[in-house]
Amino acid sequence: MAKRKAAVPVERIEKAILFIRGEKVLLDRDLAELYGVETRVLNQAVRRNIKRFPKDFMFELTRDEIMRISQTVTSSQIKYSKRVLAFTEQGVAMLSSVLNSERAEGFSRRHTQTDPDGLSSRCDWTRLSVCVAG
Repeated sequence: MAKRKAAVPVERIEKAILFIRGEKVLLDRDLAELYGVETRVLNQAVRRNIKRFPKDFMFELTRDEIMRISQTVTSSQIKYSKRVLAFTEQGVAMLSSVLNSERAEGFSRRHTQTDPDGLSSRCDWTRLSVCVAG
């Protein structure tokens, strides 16, 4: 029987959430870590499914934004990155549907919820720590 992965602490996720361009976002590298995949794998999945990620789901950071973040984020390796993607709540939910990892599939199944109109789904940031437990 496979071991169940431990839930990611809420504090870890809360620290990773940034406020950029008036939106709460998670960066590609933080989501890759949470979902247990490499950042390049996450970005490949996004490129293959780019039509699923409109501007209100995901956007690429400018060089100035990357440099500002590198001054506040513990891992300053981000300043050397050529391309950094930021995902909104909706983008996180969509990402979980295109990634091929147990953690992402668990999130997609258990932690998106349908709006009362029954037409759209959205991510629930408050339950993200539970969803990445796999």
